[in-house]
Amino acid sequence: MTALSRTPRAFAAVDTWVFDLDNTLYPHHVNLWQQVDARIRDFVANHLQVSPEEAFRIQKDYYRRYGTTMRGMMTEHGVVADDFLAYVHEIDHSPLQPNPEMGAAIARLPGRKLILTNGSRDHAASVLARLGIGHHFEAVFDIIAADLEPKPAEATYARFLKLHGVDPARAAMFEDLARNLVVPHRLGMTTVLVTPDGTTEVVREDWELEGRDAAHVDHVTDNLTGFLTRLAEDLRPA
Repeated sequence: MTALSRTPRAFAAVDTWVFDLDNTLYPHHVNLWQQVDARIRDFVANHLQVSPEEAFRIQKDYYRRYGTTMRGMMTEHGVVADDFLAYVHEIDHSPLQPNPEMGAAIARLPGRKLILTNGSRDHAASVLARLGIGHHFEAVFDIIAADLEPKPAEATYARFLKLHGVDPARAAMFEDLARNLVVPHRLGMTTVLVTPDGTTEVVREDWELEGRDAAHVDHVTDNLTGFLTRLAEDLRPA
């Protein structure tokens, strides 16, 4: 756990553990999302009949402004969400390897475990199956459950909390994007930013790696499995 210059929120009262999916439950350097990223660029290029370079520019512009490229394509060009999701998630999940150590640490955390992702339920199911940890989670709240409004929109967190009866003051949120922790922290959740471990090259925008020192980030880790293992040990009843 990374020590910050202020007092971070603790985990003693947490009974609900909320995890992002991509680049959070598996290491950034797997670059699985790079495959999705390429599929998104191709979808934009084909739909708008523009060059790959222009498609990439549009893709990243919409991603930053709307939270997801899909939301931008829906808003600006009337794209059907199901068509977009089906196309961009046709990827090879084989780079993901089973992670029984993470599964054991998640299982030892006291209380409920949920996933909150901007991806689709089918994509989440494929990722969790490859990691071998899906049975530890009570539910997956995906972009469809979010009424197609992605994180970091406040309404999405409100829908999630209401649907699953989560008290944010008793919940922790694990994310790889600091901006997606702003609202959870404001609502009272303990927040954890999962960063690349720095030993392997990752494909990310510069702004995606910012925010580790922000006031809304309580803890930072570049090794989620190790973090959860130590956390579960700390929370074990005496």
